[in-house]
Amino acid sequence: MKRMGTKEEFRPTISCLLLLFCVGCKCIASELEATQTATLKVDASSQLARKIPDTLFGMFFEEINHAGAGGIWAELVSNRGFEAGGLHTPSNIDPWSIIGDDSSVFVATDRTSCFSRNIIALRMEVLCDDCPAGGVGIYNPGFWGMNIEDGKTYNLVMYVKSAEAAELTVSLASSDGLQKLASATVPVAGTSSWTKVEQKFIAKGTNRTSRLQITSNKKGVVWLDQVSLMPSDTFKGHGFRKELISMLLDLKPRFLRFPGGCFVEGEWLRNAFRWRESIGPWEERPGHFGDVWHYWTDDGLGYYEFLQLSEDLGAAPIWVFNNGISHNDEVSTAAIAPFVKDVLDSLEFARGTANSTWGSVRAAMGHPEPFPVKYVAIGNEDCGKKYYLGNYLKFYNAIREAYPDIQMISNCDGSSKPLDHPADLYDFHVYTDSKTLFNMKGTFDRTSRTGPKAFVSEYAVWRSDAGRGSLLASLAEAAFLTGLEKNSDIVQMASYAPLFVNDNDQTWNPDAIVFNSWQQYGTPSYWMQKLFRESSGAMIHPATINSSYSGSLAASAITWQDSGNSFLRVKASNIPMYVVFGGGRRFLCLMLLAPLQIVNFGSDKVSLTISATGLQASINALGSNATVLTSSNVMDENSFSNPTKVVPVTTQLGNAAEQMQVTLAAHSFSSFDLALAQPKLVAEM
Repeated sequence: MKRMGTKEEFRPTISCLLLLFCVGCKCIASELEATQTATLKVDASSQLARKIPDTLFGMFFEEINHAGAGGIWAELVSNRGFEAGGLHTPSNIDPWSIIGDDSSVFVATDRTSCFSRNIIALRMEVLCDDCPAGGVGIYNPGFWGMNIEDGKTYNLVMYVKSAEAAELTVSLASSDGLQKLASATVPVAGTSSWTKVEQKFIAKGTNRTSRLQITSNKKGVVWLDQVSLMPSDTFKGHGFRKELISMLLDLKPRFLRFPGGCFVEGEWLRNAFRWRESIGPWEERPGHFGDVWHYWTDDGLGYYEFLQLSEDLGAAPIWVFNNGISHNDEVSTAAIAPFVKDVLDSLEFARGTANSTWGSVRAAMGHPEPFPVKYVAIGNEDCGKKYYLGNYLKFYNAIREAYPDIQMISNCDGSSKPLDHPADLYDFHVYTDSKTLFNMKGTFDRTSRTGPKAFVSEYAVWRSDAGRGSLLASLAEAAFLTGLEKNSDIVQMASYAPLFVNDNDQTWNPDAIVFNSWQQYGTPSYWMQKLFRESSGAMIHPATINSSYSGSLAASAITWQDSGNSFLRVKASNIPMYVVFGGGRRFLCLMLLAPLQIVNFGSDKVSLTISATGLQASINALGSNATVLTSSNVMDENSFSNPTKVVPVTTQLGNAAEQMQVTLAAHSFSSFDLALAQPKLVAEM
């Protein structure tokens, strides 16, 4: 499937009514200072309510922009096994470099590793009899510098071999090697066998751009392989960077789609993601070159780790697998059987008992209980390619026979016409400008209510008016999501893309979360998604907007529950607007947005009259508040220097009532939480 701008082209209980308005402002000079008017009527009665799927909003993770390697996966060493240069030796060992010069140390790769699946090792020969102070050797800067923090513990694992007794010094140092943060002496016995070395370092100082050094003062030859450095305080001890995972948890994702994207396909099949080579002991994983996004991954973040991450997030795993098709080559349907078997094996790895062939491998890795994989995507953006349909049917039939409960996702778009093949869901991808995406809020209004459900697995505002994550982009995306909420009888799931970008690898912009080795911030699109996190599993209600500008308005209304408190929330902006109704303390939350379609889009204020009917309690102004996402310029972005420039700000709301008037600031996304006086708002869901 190819939608507009797909990546392939690029090569307490809360019951809430949630309304989201988008107000588009016309670019007419005489209207620039005007205040537009609109009325929103919400029927919060239970009779007309409909349940939104529990899975509506989740996440899509792709290994792009160093999102995994050098990102959420906490491994600090880049190219830890010296495999990135390929199987032919000598090879490039980048980003490893030497300490000393070619008269004092000689390093080269060879094929002497003790690991059969990744046979490259590094031979380091110290040539000097009288070596410089500190010795000579090699260093690794990690992914644009290692973040080493004072008092924290780091775990080193490496494999060494030397025919004669040797002594190595392993250090954590500043980028120029002058500041030593931690150091240890590692004796190497004279033997022809490889030895596993494990060492803990406690940092004495902080340096954000550190490196790992391995040096010696003694003439001789030492072989090195699989050099790993991990912080000890990863999320749940599972190897993930805590602060980045915390940002994901704040979004309350209902599913995790992984590991791509184009990363799954590869430019060529030889470089596609292979699940089988990404499991087992990390030392034995060969890694691979992701030729779509142009970097090497050691695959420490592999199939097992993605399943573990889904479990840690409380999200349903969605496994996107290669169906024998890349960007440039395809396996014919007549020859696809080995690929089908490979996928069946991957499902046994995830779902099989601990006594099954592949389930026992999972159990040996530390997870005897099966992972609940109930969704798979057969390929990515491959609809229309020569062998896609034939291959798809082979996978579909085999999986349906072996795992009849698994929901299968087609790459072909069924939003405008019926599919010509069986599927439970179909992919829908869209990357486009803000005006177009805002106008796409009604995309699924005319979609057939029979047949497979839609999975909007990749959406975002892109290119000229998106920047690196603008307020404008987030407002148009919010308007689009209100349309998905209203059409959630046919739209089963949706996820923004891409999720992460390492600031040092901006291959694709914008993204939800920007990070480097030690900092991170959410773009406006991240904060926008946070305001939709209660929608999954909520009840949606009719919402009607009356205005002479109704063509530029969007609205949705939901009720949601969260452990005892109830809310009516209305979200709005000079783009979209939202409303939410909700036992215990209860709130009416109104969120409003006005999606800006041009540079000065949303420059008018909007006077909005809200009329909520069907409420079973009066509104108490005490405890009510307003939350607004806005900025002085619609193209404003967050940054490391100003990470909170465009974030929601909450204030008290003194005029909360069933009939109320609010003013929507220009270029804003507002959430009004109205406290309900009575303990019951809506019928039991």
